Amino acid sequence: MRKGNRKAGKRNVVILAFQGVTLFDITGPADVFDVASRYLAEAGSEYQVQVASIEGGLVRSSCGLALDSRRVESIDPAAIDMLFVCGGGPPESPPVPVELVAWLKANQTSVGRICSVCTGAFIVAAAGIADGRCITTHWEAVDSLASRYKKARVDRNAIFVRDGPLWSSAGFTAGIDLSIALIEEDYGREVAMQVARTFVMFLKRPGDQPQLSTTLVSQFVTDAAFADLHAWMSNSLDQDLSVPVLAERANMTTRTFSRRYRAVVGRTPAKTVELLRLEAACRMLKESSLSLKFIAKTTGFGDEQTLRRTFRRHFGVVPQLFGRTAGGAIRGSVKTKRIPLHERTSW
Repeated sequence: MRKGNRKAGKRNVVILAFQGVTLFDITGPADVFDVASRYLAEAGSEYQVQVASIEGGLVRSSCGLALDSRRVESIDPAAIDMLFVCGGGPPESPPVPVELVAWLKANQTSVGRICSVCTGAFIVAAAGIADGRCITTHWEAVDSLASRYKKARVDRNAIFVRDGPLWSSAGFTAGIDLSIALIEEDYGREVAMQVARTFVMFLKRPGDQPQLSTTLVSQFVTDAAFADLHAWMSNSLDQDLSVPVLAERANMTTRTFSRRYRAVVGRTPAKTVELLRLEAACRMLKESSLSLKFIAKTTGFGDEQTLRRTFRRHFGVVPQLFGRTAGGAIRGSVKTKRIPLHERTSW
């Protein structure tokens, strides 16, 4: 298998499509590599993206829009640096085109990196590529993937995962995160960050960030007032987020706010504040070399001692160790049993 490197030249990206494919699984990565090519042009590098299918010609996506495609047999597998396998259909039972699976089985050792987006993981797993390897998919599909392909090791929580030449991502926008991670491997962090800024991404997410983070899950509460409050809290972590301040923001008395919040969200306001701050600190530790003092102040912990104490309580390690060995630590703090999304207000 060819590994990514930073040498100048053209890298061939082939995106596999089929009738009923999810359009964004294709266009998300395709646009990312197109933008990256603009930054790489001066260095004589580029990504060449092609959409391919078994029969070639027009492929109609699940939303009704059609894309032109090449016959995949007309492409030399050995010339493919990255092969994207996209998903489609309902997450519990996505389509797994037999002809596509057969082509993957026959050519998997010839191509470079194999990357699945969303339920494209089912196609990859059906071809045996995920046997003995770690793979992820959309959170609504992980149970089905694990039960159907028992030789695969399914990560139920990550945004994207790399296991050797196999890369896989969760649903929709995670394909963009995966593509940016691939660009970083090929050309370094600076180019990857330029691409992320062009897409006006809130942050460049690491692969092991939970698919349903505390910040995201907090938006699913049934009370609109609390959803708006959570959005404000996420952007105000270094401010006073005490119960009286939050109650005033929600236009309630302190007593009413505390009682109603616990009933709707399933935990105390203080617990939500701590989890939001902890999640932000984890991101900064994994994605930067900022000092603990700065991270503690920015995320609202105030001082390093409080930050260290909170990390020890949640993860059993100090922040410095978490930054180096955080592979599954944050997932342990927000992971819970499989329950319907609309009920996920107690995390």
